[in-house]
Amino acid sequence: MFSNDPRDRDDDPRDVEAHWIKLGRGPSDEDPRDVYDDARERDRDPRDRDPRDPFVEGLELPRGLEREVVVDGDHRYELNGDDTRSLATIGAFRVVSESDLREPREESSDARQADLRHLRDEGLVRFVSVDGRGRAVTLTDRGHHLLETHRRDRDDEREQAFYADVNRPRELSHDAQLYGAFLREEERLREQGADVRSVVLEQELKREYQEWLQEHNRGRSDSDGRPDRDSREIEEWARDHDLPYFDESVHFPDFRIEYALDGRDRHQDVEIVTEHYRGAHAAGVARAGFRCYGRGGRGGGRGFDPRVAEELLR
Repeated sequence: MFSNDPRDRDDDPRDVEAHWIKLGRGPSDEDPRDVYDDARERDRDPRDRDPRDPFVEGLELPRGLEREVVVDGDHRYELNGDDTRSLATIGAFRVVSESDLREPREESSDARQADLRHLRDEGLVRFVSVDGRGRAVTLTDRGHHLLETHRRDRDDEREQAFYADVNRPRELSHDAQLYGAFLREEERLREQGADVRSVVLEQELKREYQEWLQEHNRGRSDSDGRPDRDSREIEEWARDHDLPYFDESVHFPDFRIEYALDGRDRHQDVEIVTEHYRGAHAAGVARAGFRCYGRGGRGGGRGFDPRVAEELLR
């Protein structure tokens, strides 16, 4: 019962340049001797946190300035806190533009680029071309395994999910824009005092939806594989998950930011909108009420009200 999404079609004409949004300046680790005290110090005021910090919560990996030896099975890696943050961020979004990761807080862009090359040489990430105009970074299987085996609590289903490799090659330029949009939205939320906890990608939301649709068919030999949920049940599921339901479909954002503010758990749904969104899909995005971001130039991007998507229909 998914909405008709042009991203799911083989003939999708969208071919979008990556969305380049620069990181702002902020604090860096100061004392590698007590990295967890440093993390707690940042946690006291979310406005002072590195945007990548939420993705390393729950990981037992280096947080300080100096590289340390990390053992994962037969492999040994040398990682510092910046390496850990980059790995976790790449895993959280599956694919991230190199430009977004290279934009530093307290170090030169060349230094951040050298750090990415180090992660590549360690066999933890790989570079992929984005429309021949730039590069993005994604985890290798070894990089993904490293994050998964160094969780503090591997049974916590609410922990940040991590992914490896490119999932939709034809949508690489679109997917590489997600982290840039997150940076803009995270900055807006952080200025309000919000404490960002994690991100949930569209595919994870859809996976949960499909599991629910097929719940009655699980383990049944006589099942024809078709879900037996009616529209009333589906609308109730969407409402319980705070997702829009209209035109007999549940509508999903590109990703959801989960955060806390004023002692309450909240979330913000975000969608990337480009000039290639047309017709019913553009109208659906506008109606869904997601926080939308349009394609920007290399020096920045722009956030805008979802109603602006209606302009794409003209």
